[in-house]
Order: sequence, then structure tokens, then C-alpha cells
Amino acid sequence: MIKVDLTKENVITISGHANYDEKGKDIVCASVSSIVITTINAIIEIDNDAIDYSDLDNKIEIRVIKQDEIVLKLINNMILLIGELENDYSDYIKIIRR
Repeated sequence: MIKVDLTKENVITISGHANYDEKGKDIVCASVSSIVITTINAIIEIDNDAIDYSDLDNKIEIRVIKQDEIVLKLINNMILLIGELENDYSDYIKIIRR
């Protein structure tokens, strides 16, 4: 299962595997990866200092440093898109809000 952990400290952690299908055919993992990486790249393109992120061992951690309007809209959009996937694939994705 992919877990998306949202904290009040402006940290988002995405970890795990969906295991929806075999490696290379898992559309759930591919969708989450595309959403997250596209969001990270968009934010960095706008302001390289707005976030800090790491991508290690099946875990991406995003720390929001600058909370301007554009960054927050991109982060909220990412969470909404992953939420839509969670609605359709609830056995494979879980968003945890702390």
C-alpha cells in the first residue's frame, strides 16, 4: 500500500508500493509517482528554495519551506489528485492526515 502522510509541520511523506499489479504494470504506483514528481519539478521550477525533498528507498519526503500562494496551490492540487486515486483504489492508497 502507498501511504501519504500529511503532517501539520508542513511535511508530506509518500512511501510504499501499491502492489496493484506486477512491477512495470502497476498503474497506481505510476500515477502517484507522476503526480508527485511533476509537482516537485513544478515547484522547483518556480522557486528552487520553496521546498526541500528527498527520494530514498521507496520514500519521498517533501518539506514545504515557503508557503506562498502558488506553492500551496501546487501542493493542494497534488493532494487532491492523490485523493482521487485513493477514492478509486482505496485498497492500494491511504492518505493519513495528522
